[in-house]
Amino acid sequence: MTERPLVALIPGDGIGTEVAPAAVACIDAALAKHGQAVRWSPLDWGSDRYLRTGRMMPEDGLAQLARHDAIFLGAVGVPDIPDTETLWGLLIPIRREFQQYVNLRPVRALPGISSPVRGGDELDLMIVRENTEGEYSEIGGRIFRGLPEEAAIQENVFTRKGISRVAAYAARLASTRRKLLTSATKSNGILHTMPFWDEVVAQTAAGYPSVVLEPILIDALAAKLILRPASFDVIVASNLFGDILSDLAGAIAGSIGVAPSANLNPEGDFPSLFEPVHGSAPDIAGQGIANPIGQIWSGAMMLDHLGFTLAAADLTAAFESVVGDGVLTRDLGGTATTVEVRDAVLERLRVS
Repeated sequence: MTERPLVALIPGDGIGTEVAPAAVACIDAALAKHGQAVRWSPLDWGSDRYLRTGRMMPEDGLAQLARHDAIFLGAVGVPDIPDTETLWGLLIPIRREFQQYVNLRPVRALPGISSPVRGGDELDLMIVRENTEGEYSEIGGRIFRGLPEEAAIQENVFTRKGISRVAAYAARLASTRRKLLTSATKSNGILHTMPFWDEVVAQTAAGYPSVVLEPILIDALAAKLILRPASFDVIVASNLFGDILSDLAGAIAGSIGVAPSANLNPEGDFPSLFEPVHGSAPDIAGQGIANPIGQIWSGAMMLDHLGFTLAAADLTAAFESVVGDGVLTRDLGGTATTVEVRDAVLERLRVS
């Protein structure tokens, strides 16, 4: 890009307002080493805005975001507002309107962080989660509310287009790594959608002859992920399965506090969104002890996506070095504050 990219900055709720500014400082420092920069566009969207106006973002919020090159999100959600308002009022509309159909979640053992699972210290995988359909559809409802026969119906939606495009992304990614693609399924118990998922994934993966496809039932996959975490390379999964597996894998790596994610529109027709996995963590918000590594790592993914590959590599090396040196927040068994981790990453960038 000849012009500095415009990035929407949405710290959001809870610890997002603490870790997002810390990550921004580190991103700016990594870019400055190469004479580069982005333009930040701060947006005060989130639960505070909802309490003031009844909306998580303005009515023209998506139109505003469409003018940006990327979106950097902290966290969404507070205890006194239902998730149906916070998530469906901000994050999920962004994912769907902008066709961010790939939710990419790297999971890697970092130096200095111990895994609670044997073999977890060798973990290095990518989870490719379908991000716009599947089990998280908007189709369904409740009937006979308050009566003994009250019922809730939720429809799963799996389309050939949705499955094939996320499977193709995962297969391409696997072809650049160890060439093993695992597909999460439950076709022995879910009669229609999962056999369809298996068929389309297999048809798509066949176009990548160097990649070995291994479908595994989700329950067996979860067990294998704990017993043999290093045996996986790229996992492709539906919206629900990918959501669960990525948190499980993050815990195996030592803490979901370090886990990043990218909501990608691979074609670049719309801006992609980058956020940590950990959520707003209201129990520790405002204490200055939140782990900023997941947000910083998400920032490195954003830099790579925007074409700043050297700055992304420098930022990744910096936070890996910091945790390797034992500068860890409380969730990782350390005593460092959010600001102390930020400053350590900045110092590493300065001297490297």
